[in-house]
Amino acid sequence: MAETGRLTRTPVAAPLVSPVTLLRIAIILALLAAWEFLAHSGWLYRDVVPSLMSIGHALAELLMSADYYFHLSVTAAEIGMALSIGGALGLTVGILLGANRFLSKAFESYLYYLGPTPKIIFFPIMIMWFGVGPESKIALGTLSCFFPVALNVAAGMRQIDKVLIRVGESFRANSWQMVVKIYLPAMRHPIINGIRLGLGVALIGTLLAETKLSNKGIGFLIIQAYSIFDMPRMYAMLIVLFVLAIGANALVGRFGGLHDIKRL
Repeated sequence: MAETGRLTRTPVAAPLVSPVTLLRIAIILALLAAWEFLAHSGWLYRDVVPSLMSIGHALAELLMSADYYFHLSVTAAEIGMALSIGGALGLTVGILLGANRFLSKAFESYLYYLGPTPKIIFFPIMIMWFGVGPESKIALGTLSCFFPVALNVAAGMRQIDKVLIRVGESFRANSWQMVVKIYLPAMRHPIINGIRLGLGVALIGTLLAETKLSNKGIGFLIIQAYSIFDMPRMYAMLIVLFVLAIGANALVGRFGGLHDIKRL
C-alpha cells in the first residue's frame, strides 16, 4: 500500500525592507546628494544653497536655543486657536449646508469661489479689525482653515446613508442628537480629511501673516534670517517646521484610524 506523502511548502522569508521603503530611501538620498552637489557647484550665488553640514550645524544651534522654543510656542498657539475656531465654524456651516438643500444652493457656491482665493489678501483687513498682535494672525489662520473643513463636511453630509438618518428620525432624535449620534460618526473620514487640509492652510496663513507684520513667531524668525542672509538658519527652521507639520498631520490621520479600530 503506497503511502501518500504530504507536500510541504517552504516558507518564504519576508524581506527586511520593502521595495517601497527602499525606493523612498533612494529618492531621499538622491535629493540630498543633488543638494550637496549644487551647494559646491558654484552655479548659484554664495550661500543661497548652503551645504548640508552648515544646515546641520545651524539646526543643532536652533534646537538648543531657548528663544526658538518661545517663538515656536507662539506660532503653535496661534495655529491651534485658528484650527479650533475655523474647524468649529467649518463643521457647523458644513452640517447646515449638507442638511439643507436650499441653503446649499444659496450659499455653497460662494465657498467654492472663495475657497481657492489666497487668504493673505485679507490680511490688511484683519489688521484693521484685530490689530497687529496675535489676533490678526489667528483670524487669518481661521479664515484659511474654515473653507476646506466646511466643504468636506458638506460633501460628507450628502454621503451619509439615508437608512441611518431614517433610524434617527424613527427614534425621534432632536437636532443635537442627530448631529452627535448620526452625522458626526458617519462623517468621520470627511471631517478628518477636512481637518488635515485645514491644518495645512492654517499653518500657511499664520506663517505668512507672521512674515508680514510681527515681532514673534516662527514666521518672524524665518523672515529675519532671510533679511540678514543667514540661509543655513533659515533652512534649519524650515526643516523643523516641515517635520512638525508632517507629525501633526500624521497624528490627525492616526486619530481617525484609532476610531476605526475601536469600531471593529
